[in-house]
Amino acid sequence: MQYSKKVIEHFTRPHNQGVIKKPSGVGMVGNPHCGDLMKIYIKVKKCKKRGEVIDDIKFETLGCASAIATSSMITDLAKNKTLEEAMKITRNDVAEALEGLPPLKMHCSNLADDGLHEAIKDYLNNRKS
Repeated sequence: MQYSKKVIEHFTRPHNQGVIKKPSGVGMVGNPHCGDLMKIYIKVKKCKKRGEVIDDIKFETLGCASAIATSSMITDLAKNKTLEEAMKITRNDVAEALEGLPPLKMHCSNLADDGLHEAIKDYLNNRKS
């Protein structure tokens, strides 16, 4: 399987890996077929000019090189974005930012954007309670 330099970079030196204590929202997703598990943590800050912004984002992933790389990339793509901007990030955005993924590994980018979207939904649900 051929991986791009970007995928290898994000797999070997992942960005924003770890846990946020007292996160604003958490999204946990998995793929039962391949066993990948992803947990995305976000910290939301209210900004007068932009609204609610993802001030910090971290991930924990148990999975293959593509799963770790897509987790790392989604955190880079979402950091400092408004919630609305972050909700618009798609699996194709993740794959393109990584300069492509092998077709058999595209499901990993689905997990990454799903995890981010679940974390945002968790925040919005908790905010209303």
